[in-house]
Amino acid sequence: MLKHRTLIAGLTAAWLGAGAFSAEPPLPRFRSVDVDTHVEIGYGVAVADVDGDGRPDILLVDKSQIVWYQNPSWQKHVIVEKLTESDNVCIAAQDINGDGKAEIAVGAGWNPSDTVNSGAVFYLIPPADRTQRWEPVVLPHEPTVHRMRWVRNQSGKFDLVVVPLHGRGNKAGVGAGARALAYHIPADPKQPWTTEVIEDFMHLSHNFQPVHWTDREADDLLIAGKEGVFHMVHHPEGWKRAQLVGNAPGETNFVGAGEVRVGKLAAEQPFVATIEPMHGTQLAIYTIPSSGTATGLWKRTLLDDSLVDGHALGCADFIGIGRDQIVAGWRAMGKADTKVGIRIYTPLDASGKTWRTTLLDDNSMACEDLCLADLNGDGKMDIVASGRATHNLKIYFNEAGR
Repeated sequence: MLKHRTLIAGLTAAWLGAGAFSAEPPLPRFRSVDVDTHVEIGYGVAVADVDGDGRPDILLVDKSQIVWYQNPSWQKHVIVEKLTESDNVCIAAQDINGDGKAEIAVGAGWNPSDTVNSGAVFYLIPPADRTQRWEPVVLPHEPTVHRMRWVRNQSGKFDLVVVPLHGRGNKAGVGAGARALAYHIPADPKQPWTTEVIEDFMHLSHNFQPVHWTDREADDLLIAGKEGVFHMVHHPEGWKRAQLVGNAPGETNFVGAGEVRVGKLAAEQPFVATIEPMHGTQLAIYTIPSSGTATGLWKRTLLDDSLVDGHALGCADFIGIGRDQIVAGWRAMGKADTKVGIRIYTPLDASGKTWRTTLLDDNSMACEDLCLADLNGDGKMDIVASGRATHNLKIYFNEAGR
């Protein structure tokens, strides 16, 4: 029996600038639902329509299982389990062929200390009844496979993009760069997949985000890591990069980014949100400088420096103000005496200089990952989060305006 309770996110931090008390945006309001209270680790969550009924389902990457929860009952179904001796770690789930049902790939063999032999990538072939077990197809891989997504390519089709945490033979973030690969799916997924190197210079490449900042059909990528955040664009001659976040020549203050997501302050005003460093304490945003810069780096604004093992980000306009809010989760792994939770950050103006901080979850979600989707079809973005130390999977239903 699912447990329901109403959660009105309360204000937990003062406004950060003058004039913040005029035309104040409404507070976000969410209702939380416990979907699963027996999660082992909850490495990753995704939302996609698995069974083709037109409703988005929840997918969870757990220690030894990949599972999905069927909307709206949230009944749990096991897709695969025990793919490798080491843990599962990531998932990509999306309808890539237009049949209304998600295609799924997963990453496993998680052992970040083994930068030579660890890692695994699988494409999963569904049975006729998608509540039954799926067939795994082994794909080539780099060590320390860590994040993956389906990404639209120049032909309008989808590639599987996989980014490892470390380069082959890398030690403590030093050595060879991590090889981010685009996998091209063949007509028969059991036949060999070809791969293309997107980049191989970054270290500790903890997360990435597809973006659509041009009129091209293909997606671009933002990849975050030790060196910063880079905008990767695919051209006929290969992938080209532009650095948005990091150290300018001669600087050493930037210490790396672990999480990266994209939001907007207005229609033509994007921002990049990061957690710094990897598993870090700081939430920052980066905006395009009004006058431009010689280095091309975006302007940094620090929003919070009190996260403890920050590990999840999302951006959406939950309250309908025309500006995206940021949701950030932290897990405080190994710190039993430290609170965990999720906060929402609301821009109080279109400049992104003034923000309000609101507590969404107070110590019941050691957030390992989160994702955003409209789960109940009311036109509002909801939040799905998985907790490591709290061993749970929760939906936070958006009840703004109620």
